[in-house]
Amino acid sequence: MPSLKDLRNRITSVKATQKITKAMQMVAAAKLRRAQNAAESARPYAERMAQVLGNLAANLTPGAETPRLLSGTGQDRTHLLLVCTAERGLCGAFNSSIARLARDHARRLMAEGKTVKIICVGKKGYDVLRREFRDQIIELIELRGVRQLGFENAEGIARNLLGRFDAGEFDIATLFYSRFRSVIAQIPTAQQIIPAEIATTAAASGASADAVYEYEPGEGEILAALLPKNLTVQILRALLENAASEQGARMGAMDSATRNAGEMIKKQTLIYNRTRQAMITKELIEIISGAEAL
Repeated sequence: MPSLKDLRNRITSVKATQKITKAMQMVAAAKLRRAQNAAESARPYAERMAQVLGNLAANLTPGAETPRLLSGTGQDRTHLLLVCTAERGLCGAFNSSIARLARDHARRLMAEGKTVKIICVGKKGYDVLRREFRDQIIELIELRGVRQLGFENAEGIARNLLGRFDAGEFDIATLFYSRFRSVIAQIPTAQQIIPAEIATTAAASGASADAVYEYEPGEGEILAALLPKNLTVQILRALLENAASEQGARMGAMDSATRNAGEMIKKQTLIYNRTRQAMITKELIEIISGAEAL
């Protein structure tokens, strides 16, 4: 049985941990408001961009050259996985769920004989995936020093992908991130970004079936200019969704940790009181026994 001193030290340690987890929960709640607003603001822009591209693709002039970012290379041999996770842990299953989705996708492709390359955005995803896919990971992009995610961060990643695509390093690129739904629900998502998956019907693009548009310059030229920007927009949206999901997951994880610490303190306090009572009772019995012997 542990001594009273050990029990007191244990209770003090758990109380200190509880204060830390409670503080982290409050910090995550404050950051969540900003991150959620940013993610929700980016959604309409990204969705409208997809609608515009869908309308352009649907009305592409016959014979016009289709940009490679839309048509692809015509092959399906090499896949690039862009896995976006957090730089820090203590956020429940947020990082592991994204990494698990990417890992399952990579295993399936490799079982089909495809070549897989992985770019990790965020150190936690890299730490998980490198155990199994060390040879497939070609780059780690860290955003640890970025205080506020912006368009320039997504643009740098997009330029990286475009450079590799133009160099023929891959045929298909898929983006992995966690879509924010609520504090208790973050949805791991896989989205093909190269070649862009765009709805090419007028109905899907939000336009009426009989609507007629005239483009100047041609649809192909406009698509060639917009598709790289769309790639940046989709990556930015993923980063912002990830930021909101991370804070939501951390808020939930720290809330659970705080409640678990409270339950542990109650249990340890009960054990401490019982042990103390048993020691006092033992001492009283010894004193009474000694008095009777006299």
